[in-house]
Amino acid sequence: MSVERVLWEQDATGLAGLVQQGEVSPQELVDAAIARAEATRPDINAIAEPLYDAARLRAKTVDRKLPLAGVPFAIKDLGIAIKGVPTHGGSRIPAFTADFNSVMTERYLAAGLIPIATSTSPEHGLRLMTESAAFGITRNPWNTGHTTGGSSGGAAALVAAGVVPAAHAADRGASIRVPSACSGLVGLKTSRGRVPLTPLVSESWYGMVVDHAVSRSVRDTALLLDLTHGADPLSPYAAPSPKGSFAAAAARDPGKLKLAVYRKSPLGLPISAETLTALDTAVALAREGGHTVAEIDLSYIDRDFMADFCKTVASAVAGTMRAEALRVGRSVAGDIERATRVLSRFGEIIPAGEIYEILQRLHATSRRLISETAQYDAVLMPIIAHPPLACGAMDPKGADEFIENMLDKLHLTRLLKVPSLFGQLMDKSLWFTHWPAIHNVSGQPSIALPVHVTAAGLPLGIQAAGRPGDEETLLSFAAQMEKISGWQKRRAPLKAPA
Repeated sequence: MSVERVLWEQDATGLAGLVQQGEVSPQELVDAAIARAEATRPDINAIAEPLYDAARLRAKTVDRKLPLAGVPFAIKDLGIAIKGVPTHGGSRIPAFTADFNSVMTERYLAAGLIPIATSTSPEHGLRLMTESAAFGITRNPWNTGHTTGGSSGGAAALVAAGVVPAAHAADRGASIRVPSACSGLVGLKTSRGRVPLTPLVSESWYGMVVDHAVSRSVRDTALLLDLTHGADPLSPYAAPSPKGSFAAAAARDPGKLKLAVYRKSPLGLPISAETLTALDTAVALAREGGHTVAEIDLSYIDRDFMADFCKTVASAVAGTMRAEALRVGRSVAGDIERATRVLSRFGEIIPAGEIYEILQRLHATSRRLISETAQYDAVLMPIIAHPPLACGAMDPKGADEFIENMLDKLHLTRLLKVPSLFGQLMDKSLWFTHWPAIHNVSGQPSIALPVHVTAAGLPLGIQAAGRPGDEETLLSFAAQMEKISGWQKRRAPLKAPA
């Protein structure tokens, strides 16, 4: 069997085992990954910076006894730093090149992973489709006319296309789970404080951003978490320590769990029949696994809650644009896309006192959510309200221009009295996904599971959200769901190697 085929068929754990047994070398795996990257690059456009020379050099010296020795990997072009590698954040703002590695980068390297590229992102992770003026459209290996979602869409495309078996990703309100749902992958949004973002930042978006990975298998997701979790001295907080290893949790039977399912849209926006079919499929799989599933309603997770979340994002984007302007020594308004500029301008006019009030309100709702769902081991709910969209389907088509013109025409004091404008922006931004931000706010873990293929042949995953700090139960349950569904061996139909 060719090394290209081995790379295509095996997950990261399997590849590392072959390296450790001497059946394949790190150099062979890296060369195969680079060849696959170049073969699929015109189709999926998922690479921001190729790191081929550094990867080949590292493959010659990596310790083959390391847990993931020689396994090709990709790191998202947003969120963590790689020494000497430009970070673009999907933007035309001049790139930032760090003279240090983030803690997560160091942990990936210490595990034996070999980064072969950085993966594409929409500008500053703000869109649910990985499309940017800087890098163009990233496409879905299941059907290149469709999106892999965002903002970790480049990571998902590289994994789904068989370039790498797993890739770093970050979740800013959906950014691990939406690409996983669109690409037939496993994607764990970790508990707040589970993995560090240091030293690049202490926290991002008021602690709502977390980093982890997208992968082909639950066992890879668990092993990667074992190898990267834990606060460092610069971390502002830490998630509770696990009772054992995450890999062991993924390998054991979950027992009989008490589950819930939440079906409603917190935005009150339409949900496709395919999404509800995917959710029903997940419920059926859970019951096949011996678990009880109760229907619940979270009436307090509503449009007001989502609007509060969106306002915190707007303020964070405004602050980020200020920081970027300071870094490059000039205004960046002309570099950024209109949608980013509109969101930033909204962020500038929300009073600081209101943001503090909003955060307190979000925290109070989170406490209620955590308390009222604590009786359940996990809550099943959708991720995306519609099947993976056609590329370009979320193009503003004049909406951003209309909103920006209103921003120009209305005095700020008058604008604050026109809440419908912000509601329009929220609905335009979130009509594709209504649920994932809930757990970025609450800090709870949530795992995306591939369970369904649409009539058009596109994946459509759902999520299971757990108690704060309890990734172990989620991983045990997810591994059982993976086994029952048979998803682990499925691959996107994009130029499968011989």
